[in-house]
Amino acid sequence: MSATPEPVGTLEVALAHARHLLREDPSAAAEQASEILKAVPGHPVAQLLLGVARRSSGSLVDAIEVLTALSKQQPRWAAAHFELGLALGANRQGDQAVAALRRAVELKPDFPDAWRTLADHLNAAGDAEGADRAYAQHIRYSTRDPQLLEAGVALAENRISVAEALLREHLKQHPTDVAAIRMFAEVAARLGRYADAEVLLERCLELAPSFQGARHNYAYVLHRQNKLDKSLQQLECLLGSDPRNPGYRNLQAAVLARAGEYERALHIYAEVVKEYPSNAKVWMSYGHALKTAGQSSECVATYRHAIELSPQLGEAYWSLANLKTFRFSEQDIAAMQAQLRRAELSVEDRFHFHFALGKAFEDVCDYAQSFEHYEQGNRLRRDLVQYDADENSAQMLRSRQLLTREFFGAHAGSGSSAPDPIFIVGLPRAGSTLLEQILSSHPLVEGTMELPDIIDMARSLGGGRARGGDSKYPEILAELSADELRELGDRYIANTRIQRKSDAPFFIDKMPNNFAHLGLIQLILPRAKIIDARRHPMGCCFSGFKQHFARGQHFTYGLVEIGRYYRDYVELMAHFDAVLPGRVHRVIYESMVADTEAEVRRLLDYCELPFDERCLRFYENERAVRTASSEQVRRPIYRDGVDHWQHYEAWLEPLKQALGPVLESYPEVPERLIRPH
Repeated sequence: MSATPEPVGTLEVALAHARHLLREDPSAAAEQASEILKAVPGHPVAQLLLGVARRSSGSLVDAIEVLTALSKQQPRWAAAHFELGLALGANRQGDQAVAALRRAVELKPDFPDAWRTLADHLNAAGDAEGADRAYAQHIRYSTRDPQLLEAGVALAENRISVAEALLREHLKQHPTDVAAIRMFAEVAARLGRYADAEVLLERCLELAPSFQGARHNYAYVLHRQNKLDKSLQQLECLLGSDPRNPGYRNLQAAVLARAGEYERALHIYAEVVKEYPSNAKVWMSYGHALKTAGQSSECVATYRHAIELSPQLGEAYWSLANLKTFRFSEQDIAAMQAQLRRAELSVEDRFHFHFALGKAFEDVCDYAQSFEHYEQGNRLRRDLVQYDADENSAQMLRSRQLLTREFFGAHAGSGSSAPDPIFIVGLPRAGSTLLEQILSSHPLVEGTMELPDIIDMARSLGGGRARGGDSKYPEILAELSADELRELGDRYIANTRIQRKSDAPFFIDKMPNNFAHLGLIQLILPRAKIIDARRHPMGCCFSGFKQHFARGQHFTYGLVEIGRYYRDYVELMAHFDAVLPGRVHRVIYESMVADTEAEVRRLLDYCELPFDERCLRFYENERAVRTASSEQVRRPIYRDGVDHWQHYEAWLEPLKQALGPVLESYPEVPERLIRPH
């Protein structure tokens, strides 16, 4: 039963009493604010308190009515717009909440709570870049310490090295300042040093367990490191105290999808699109989840809706093209060309349109226009990434020099005894998804996805960098004891457990780039199976060139670079064939297409699995598939794509030159590469 409001007395006393009640009894606070408004109709502070009290007591529609009227009466009062944004967000009216919060920070730029809430909504709406900027502003304005304020400004302006230096100096003097620790963790995350960020955030939460902003950052950092169980635990904690927080729910959906919990993830995404119905990126994220779950018709409809909402969103068109089985209409092509003529179109949208038009013209056999768009898309994308072909070649050479027959002999018997993993390695677009689909159709094998664990482990061993002269990897492998190697192998098995949804004794990790880490795999998981998916260098490389990868695979945005990468790959695999004969089973894509049953039997024999007819009917497997080939592997094998690159041969001379002897001898390996180095 609500307390009876005390007499109003003076206005100031009455308002103070309403504020006090708000913390303990929102219903009583609403009654008090109503009494004030009877005496002083239209009083703005009383209206604000009434709106907040009604929101806090769950009367969201009433709260929105009061706060909407107040924000119209007081259009320049940031607090009114902020509270309206909170009420709209609580009522799951995400689009309107974003508009109100944007107005609040426009009126009062140093409003940290408004920035944080806006960031949560932008994150939930799929606007990662906008959310990142808003979070940076929240951090910037959350402190009044001059040194931290300067660091916050640097962080908001993305001057990372300046922010890092300021924070490092501040923490020397104030090692338990949780705000500074959190900011320092943000710096580490921006630099991709997620392990460092994790340690910092653990310390932050040890000092301040109720610091929810740090816990949210911690959940995100765990997610980026594929520590999905731990990330979900943190999110459950966050949602326990704030179940409607859009940022928490969006991250939870992303983690669940990555963990293979597609039904739960889709349920969350379905709720999110109701809250942000006019946000195209929300619909696009929903489409990605539907695609992975194999709901292709719903996926197409969702991407189409994103385009209706935002015709300039090139990624939505590319997402349709990336289904591989989708065909654009003439109207679609004209619409994309019209967008490219817009001078104000962003670079990101522009290169997505080029990749999509490359696919559209390819489907109608206009290969000249198709190649022109692929080339332009790759040129724009290449300007945005950092990749050094010489550095990659040097890394491969260092691996060959270290990982000799004698080296592996000296470490025989080390590593985990687990036989569970089946690694499928190679280059992207070489047929690895097809092999995974075939193997996962066997009742003893579970398909998971491209797991980042091995690459993350290599990066961690290298001291934060997977490549480059400053990395201690792979040389650090020589310093690891048998116990350390066993612990790393057991950790891999434990960390990937969340991806396994069945009782099948074997599972597949099909991260193609793991070929560069076969030495690490051999040392920590000596009983794992390793399959090399290899495709004709022209077909494989050009297929990679046509593909816009969401992240990673930076070597694919230039014909010469992708050709050199293929050569480095073949050379490293030839080295492993020489020092570990028979360890790796190679599947030539063209042979799989030509005689599927024979190749499947060879594959199963290598994996020590009994033959199962279901492996030949892999296209009936309804498992979720995350890669660009997701729709293709849901159909029987077809030959059409094997020599498709020949339609573009007139423009591929740079690729041929880069491939050199690897192209001339395919599928054999050039003689000079067969001998161990």
